[in-house]
Amino acid sequence: MSCSAQCALGLKRSLTHKTYGLPNRRMTLLSVTREMQPLQAALAVHQRPRAQERRRHFRVRVALLGRYMLSDRKEYPCQTNDMSPGGALFVAPVQGAVGERIVVYLEHLGRIEGEITRHVENGFAIAILATARKRDKLASQLTWLANRHALGLPEDRRHERIVPLRPAVVLELGDGRTIETRLIDVSLSGAAVAVVKALPIGTSVMVGRTPSKVVRCFQGGVAVEFLLPLSPDRFDENIIL
Repeated sequence: MSCSAQCALGLKRSLTHKTYGLPNRRMTLLSVTREMQPLQAALAVHQRPRAQERRRHFRVRVALLGRYMLSDRKEYPCQTNDMSPGGALFVAPVQGAVGERIVVYLEHLGRIEGEITRHVENGFAIAILATARKRDKLASQLTWLANRHALGLPEDRRHERIVPLRPAVVLELGDGRTIETRLIDVSLSGAAVAVVKALPIGTSVMVGRTPSKVVRCFQGGVAVEFLLPLSPDRFDENIIL
């Protein structure tokens, strides 16, 4: 028998018959493998990708205005970008710290508690902390909100509209051009602006000093949506954007 064959046979015998320090019990390679199988299965379950766990709820694109409070008890305006019963992505002026607890009040949905999980440009994402019953209710509410247009439901004008006493405003486009125009009316979430030439939907504009985007065109003007809702404290006929 060659030297390499003898070495291979010796290794096979040592793996097959070696005891592992347990009294009165001979552990073979086959028995070790069998006993490891339940542990390996448990580890496989424990080590499932966290991304899969995070995305077990289907997210819908829904824009809801609201306000949120961080641990310092200061309040800021916000708007959802997308949302599920398990989490939400917000456009917001102050990001908070990852892991920080947060309380959000959203139109249609009311109070929601959560924890900031990550930062994104112009906002943050949260994991919603809620009971199973609360999550079921959120799922029903989000389904209704996401399907309003598909079901042919009337558009819900949620906010009062006012006509400013000083409607003159400067509209600044993304390329730096400016248009001197006037406000037709204003709400907490947007405004109707008079323009001669319609702007493409989705165009980013500054209405005065308020960042906005064009969401609709009509004869003689455009409707813009503010990136962040106005504060109710300054919302009256004397408002200047």
